[in-house]
Amino acid sequence: MVQTGPVWAIVVAAGRGSRYGGPKQYDRIGGRTILDRSVAAARSACDGVVVVVAPADVGRHVDGADTVVGGGATRSSSVRAGLAAVPHAASVIVVHDAARPLAATELWRSAIDAIVEGADGALCAVAVTDTIALVEGDTLVETVDRDRLVAVQTPQAFRAAALRAAHAGEGEATDDGALVRAAGGRVVIVPGASTNLKITHRHDLAVAEALLADRP
Repeated sequence: MVQTGPVWAIVVAAGRGSRYGGPKQYDRIGGRTILDRSVAAARSACDGVVVVVAPADVGRHVDGADTVVGGGATRSSSVRAGLAAVPHAASVIVVHDAARPLAATELWRSAIDAIVEGADGALCAVAVTDTIALVEGDTLVETVDRDRLVAVQTPQAFRAAALRAAHAGEGEATDDGALVRAAGGRVVIVPGASTNLKITHRHDLAVAEALLADRP
């Protein structure tokens, strides 16, 4: 077991929602915005929460956030903006995409627990159920053995020093776990949830509403 200090979250909400057709984080499901639900989940498991929004939205109030900062042109630069606002006393930092508003507190805690147990990073993930194919253009090259594949989600927890070191080189990745692993960190997988939906397209709102209705 690793002795830990404060746990902080970075909720990334600076995206433009190009596939969605606009900034999805301010749309509502179950009477609350997508962003508010993600921040509430972060608050349930962490001591502090930094929210990263588009620079034009910095003055916007976000319930439950300790600090709201402007993001960058890429996801990685937005995470770095959030990192700069996390107190150096933090020993664990959890990065979460605001577009996953249904992440249960249990997912957050299982990722954090993996860091307490000694990992440098912990990614929530679920097994791939579809057949995955490698293609060139419209031609099938090969099918990939899905037994070794998982679909990675957020929240993702990290030892604070490992995450800061991984971002020190200002590398770019769609996933912070990839940066930490590339920097030599040990990154483990913890069970995610099929209900941890990522809001990508507008029809995902209806799916999210249905999932909320099924919750106790």
